[in-house]
Amino acid sequence: MNFQDNVIREYLKNVYWVTGTPCGGKTTVSKGLGKKYNIPVYDIDEMFPVHQRMSDVKYQPSMNKSFKDADEFFGRTIEEYREWLISNTREQLEFVIMDLIRLSQKAPVICDCHLTLSEAELLTSSHRIVFMIKEPENLVNDYCNRSDHQDFNDFIHSATNVEVAKETCSKALKSLNGKHYQAIKESGYFWLERSTNRNVEETIALVAKHFNMK
Repeated sequence: MNFQDNVIREYLKNVYWVTGTPCGGKTTVSKGLGKKYNIPVYDIDEMFPVHQRMSDVKYQPSMNKSFKDADEFFGRTIEEYREWLISNTREQLEFVIMDLIRLSQKAPVICDCHLTLSEAELLTSSHRIVFMIKEPENLVNDYCNRSDHQDFNDFIHSATNVEVAKETCSKALKSLNGKHYQAIKESGYFWLERSTNRNVEETIALVAKHFNMK
C-alpha cells in the first residue's frame, strides 16, 4: 500500500524534525528544545534496536545484516559501507513514520533523525524542519570523543588495525555527507552550522524561533 505525500504530511503535522549531518548538534538541540518546551523527543538511533527486532530480513536486509567482528564490519569497501548506511536509514524510516504518526496525533513530538532533502520534502513543510550541519571532517574522532557514542568507540578500537578501520569509516562518512552538507547550504531550508561562536542556548533559541515555539 502506498500513501500519497499529502496524507503523510497531514498525519505528521505535529512533528518537529531536527536533522542534518553527523555531529551537527541534532541531539543536543532536540534534547534542549524538549526540556525547555516540555515536548517529548523521539531519537531514531535509540529506536533502532526496537525496529530491528520488528524487521524482516526479506524486506529490511540491511537492518538484519550481521558482522562477526569489527574487522569484518570495517573491512568492507568504502562504497559497500556507504550503501549499507544509506539502506539502513531508508529501511528504518518506515518504522519511524509509523511511530511518529501514532505519537504525534494529540501533541507535538520532536524527532532527532537523519533525513535527506528529498525525504524532507515528502514528509514535512519547511517551517517544521531544521538542518543542523557540520563539515564532514574528522567525524570518526568526533564520534569517539562523545560520551553517548562510547559503544562505537569501543567497537572501532577492537579492530585489528584501528587506524585502517578509522580511515575506512571516515572516508565512507565523508563520501556520504559531503554532497549532502553542500546541498543543504544551497537549499531553501533553514540550517545552522555548528560554531564555537554560538553557545547551546543561543542555538536552541534560533531553532525555537524558526519553529515558532512559545
